[in-house]
Amino acid sequence: MKNLLPILWIFIWLFVFPSLRASEDEYIWNSDMEIHSYGKSPQCMDIPEDLRLCFNVGYRQMLLPNLLGHETIAEVKQQAGSWVPLVHKACHPGTQVLLCSLFAPVCLETRIYPCRRLCEDVRDSCTPIMEAFGFPWPEMLKCDKFPQDDVCISMNSNDTVNSAGPSSVCPPCDNEMDTDVILEHMCASEFAIKAKIKEVKKENLDRQIILQDKRKPVKLGSLKRQDLKKLVLYLKNGADCPCQQLENTGSNYLIMGRWVGKQYILTGIHKWEKSSNEFKKALKKIKSHKCQAFESVL
Repeated sequence: MKNLLPILWIFIWLFVFPSLRASEDEYIWNSDMEIHSYGKSPQCMDIPEDLRLCFNVGYRQMLLPNLLGHETIAEVKQQAGSWVPLVHKACHPGTQVLLCSLFAPVCLETRIYPCRRLCEDVRDSCTPIMEAFGFPWPEMLKCDKFPQDDVCISMNSNDTVNSAGPSSVCPPCDNEMDTDVILEHMCASEFAIKAKIKEVKKENLDRQIILQDKRKPVKLGSLKRQDLKKLVLYLKNGADCPCQQLENTGSNYLIMGRWVGKQYILTGIHKWEKSSNEFKKALKKIKSHKCQAFESVL
């Protein structure tokens, strides 16, 4: 029995980064994929509404400690929050299933891990989006850790990728004027500025974005004022994907980015539209909004 039967799958699901290497006094992975606890005994608890990643995932209760060694719901919320933006990008229909099977495993007598195939499918679909924001596929989701010849969580054979697939728009260029989307882009960024675009050039697989001289900081973060004057951004792997904002050099934009390797990469670009209530609300929240700590997704 390689995979869960469809009826069990229906029960389990209706639908950027911590390390898997926990300290020795918490949890370890062994060869048969079981987690051993040296602390709290396993317990079932209701999935709280503010666990955005997994609330309404299709089952009501989760197991703690979870399959990543998190003992408290506070720790689960802190770490899981970093993954919400990736789910919203809709890069694969199994993204939430894969993540919640680890962060909020269904409360059964036997712990059930995600199938290796599910992990590989999500990885192959979502890695390009993660890389566009400067995040690699993390160690915690190294797919060969998961079973392929055992009972495990997979996509139902009737669940296929939407024929339209995820949006072909460059990930940082999502043009949705939505407060949550803007704040999610901000949380994947280190700084935000107001500026107009002077020129866009293709450079290998990327696009180089040169800004006009007038650049107003919204949130500097790690960016220093002296760096702001010579700031050049890169849209990673964005040479050919559509980005409507980069085609209109006459408008002001809210431009967000972060330092990756030896470049500043573009992580978000939204038209500076003060007539939009959603945009005004996002601007007010940007400086005080508390983001989850991104270690090694969206």
